[in-house]
Amino acid sequence: MKVSGLDHVQISMPEGGEGSARAFYGGLLGLDEVAKPQPLAGRGGCWFSGPGIDLHLGIESEFRPARRAHMAITVADLAAARRDLGAAGVNIATDDAEIGVERFYADDPFGNRLEFVAEADRGFTRRFSRG
Repeated sequence: MKVSGLDHVQISMPEGGEGSARAFYGGLLGLDEVAKPQPLAGRGGCWFSGPGIDLHLGIESEFRPARRAHMAITVADLAAARRDLGAAGVNIATDDAEIGVERFYADDPFGNRLEFVAEADRGFTRRFSRG
């Protein structure tokens, strides 16, 4: 087998969280909501898409936010992202590990941890692996 890429990421949210997801991922982050296939629509949740990202939010009946596991989202202007998220009342945290990558963490409306990375640092995992 040979993995050829990543199609999408799914994270969980509590039942009834679609409005908050739309406000955060669609409104604040500017991702486009895309229609779920009809056979999946009755399960709740919502899907979003944007440049280089396809994100599914699924309902989890016994929801617990992902506090360590996370996805990293690249943004063109990290300072603007931090400012906009902060102005919206989003909890923001800085990682004190100095790895030479511009980034910060923020919580989505459900407490899931998200990492925001400067576009210029995209692909830093591979840079580190080359030494």
